[in-house]
This record gives sequence, C-alpha cells and structure tokens, in this order.
Amino acid sequence: MIKQSDLIAVIDSQKERLKSSEDDLERDLLKSLPASLAQHALIISGIRRCGKSTMLGQMIKEGIDDAFFINFDTPKLYNFEISDFEILDLIISEKGYKRLFFDELQIVDGWELYVRQKLDEGYKVFVTGSNASLLSRELGTRLTGRHITKELFPFSFQEFFNYRHLKPDKDALLEYLDKGGFPEFIKNNNVDILTTLFEDILYRDIAVRYNIRDVKSLKRLLLYLVANVGNLVTATKLTQSLGIKSSATILDYFSFFEQTYLLNLMPRFSYSYRAQLVNPRKIYVIDNGLINAVTPSFSRDYGKKLENVIYWSLRKQNKELFYFNETGSECDFVVCRNNEVEELIQVCYDLSIENTYREQKGLADAMTFFKKNTGTIITLNQTDEISYEGKHIRVIPAYKYLNEAK
Repeated sequence: MIKQSDLIAVIDSQKERLKSSEDDLERDLLKSLPASLAQHALIISGIRRCGKSTMLGQMIKEGIDDAFFINFDTPKLYNFEISDFEILDLIISEKGYKRLFFDELQIVDGWELYVRQKLDEGYKVFVTGSNASLLSRELGTRLTGRHITKELFPFSFQEFFNYRHLKPDKDALLEYLDKGGFPEFIKNNNVDILTTLFEDILYRDIAVRYNIRDVKSLKRLLLYLVANVGNLVTATKLTQSLGIKSSATILDYFSFFEQTYLLNLMPRFSYSYRAQLVNPRKIYVIDNGLINAVTPSFSRDYGKKLENVIYWSLRKQNKELFYFNETGSECDFVVCRNNEVEELIQVCYDLSIENTYREQKGLADAMTFFKKNTGTIITLNQTDEISYEGKHIRVIPAYKYLNEAK
C-alpha cells in the first residue's frame, strides 16, 4: 500500500521534469493518431527507450493544466497495487483533470480494469507499454472494442535525418545504418545507453517477469540471434548448438524476445500456416545501433545492416512480411496486405558482377510464382531499370526508398 503523500510527491516530480524537458523531434506517429478518441483508450506500445514517454509529453504540453501524468516504471512505484488506484482517483478528482496519461502501466496487475473504469467515467485515457503480449492479452479480455492501439519504434530514417539536420542521401543512410534510431543514443552518442537497455530488457522484462532461472542460456540465445541478423534459424537446430534442453524452451524464449520488441522472426511464405510454423525463420533485430553495441563484428556487415533497416521500415507500415524460397532461389521480402501480395523486394548492398544473377533470379522466381511483372532491388546507391526474362525490375537506392516510405 502506497501513502498518498508519497504518490503525490512522485507525480509532482515527474510532471516538473516533463515541463522542463527539451522539445524533441515530433514523431511521425503523432500525425496518424486519431483526432477524437470518444470512448476509446489510446494504447501506444513499443520497445523501451524508443520515445514513448517523450511523445506523451508532446501530447500533454498542448494542454498541460488538464492533463494527469504518471510513469509507473520507477522504483518508488514498484509496490503499486490495484488497491492503490483508489488513492490515484482522489488525486485526479481533486485536481479536476480531464486527460489521463499512464506511462508503462502494464507493470501494475489489473490495470485494464482501472482504464475501463476511467473510460466509463468519461475521461480521455492514454496508455504506453513496452510488452506487446501483456498489453494485447489484457486489452483483449477487458477492453475489447474500447481501445485503439498504435506502435512506436526507434527513429525511422526520415526521423533520423530530420533530427540530425542531414540531407536524405547516401551519407545520412550510412550513418543511420551504424547508429540506429534510439533517440537518447542519437542525442548523446553514449554506447552505455544501448548496452544498459539490452541488459534491462533481458533481465528485468524477461528473466524476472517470466521467472527464468537459466539466465545464462537465455542471454546466450539472445546474443546468438542478434549476431545472426538476416539468417535462418530453427528451434531444433539451436537446441543442439547452444545446449538448451528443449526446442519448446527456445520457442518460449523466441516469444519473450518478440513480445518485448527486441526482434522479429519472419516466416517463409507458404499458403499453409503449418508450413510457416515449421520452416526456418529469418531474424531481424529492432535496431542496428543496439546490435553494434552488443555484437561488434556486425559493424562490418553493411549488407545485413541494410536488410535489417528495410525490414523494420516495412514492419512499421503494418505489412505482412515473408521471405520466399520455393525454387532454391531466395527473395528477401514478400510484402502483403490483407493477404494480397503488394510488393516483392530483394535487398543487397550493391549489385556486382558476382551477385547480379543471383539477386535477379531470386526476385524473378518470386515474380513468376506470384504472377507479378514488377519487382524491386534495393541497394545502397544504385539506380537502374532491368528487363529479366520478360519481367521489369526497378533498382533503387535505399535512401530514396526509405524516404518515400509512409
């Protein structure tokens, strides 16, 4: 049980920090948020330190006097229980707040019941969280039809070059491929920010929350995945190479990594959902800067860096993503929306004599399979138009493709 005086002290200090914080880049996601929430809570989820709290602050400053803000991710509130919401109610009603902003609210068990109550009372409610599973599970059971969910990611390439006041060209892209998009790291260029983030997610958000005792194996698996961006992986083979007891355990760990937004595992395209589950999946990690911080060897592999950036650009657009390999030739991305193939994409750092045939054939095989006459090859800095076996292939520099991304 938390004392009211202690809770007020936390709220006041957090709001003062919010008032005095520097104005940061307005995130692109702000432009797509609904103008009116009516009876719906706005839920914003995303990895730790990607800028959720800052974005809430930007929303609050438009009318700070009628806005209540509290961040639950502080040691002073670690013992906050559902009964303590009664004290919170007293503070909110006393001050006459109309908009309620709850940061990292998923830490409190039963939070969704409280949000439902405040919606019924006519408040506008905004919630952030850094665990996709916790949010989705509770939203699905208690807030069905009463919430709008959005995802926030580290800076996109567009946000990066705007924040750094750079031109959207090859040089800006090369810097983005190295640094990634975590706002605090971009601002301070201190790699400790990224290594601490990595450890916090590994230990606090996964090992402690899911009561994992063999933390060494958990970390060994995560480091292996981070070091193998763009490569294929199966749980069965990893049990043999990493010495983890069972493939079921590895699948659980995969799920935890994805729930905390550390990485995604992209399936192979198949019309059979079962085949998607059993075939190897490709690894993509949330941010290149984070990968560089914990896997120094990654700094030299610009091909994988570029592929990782393209994946997350597509992922932010809520596209359904697969890789293609039905003929022994691989196409990096089958981009779908509403179960329809929209785009076929191959990614390579540059097209050369050594790799042009391979890249073209993988893309052309996918175009034949899906009955598409056009495809795209994304490189660092090449522009071209290619006719291959009656099909049209566009070659475009990545910085142009990313700058056009919606």
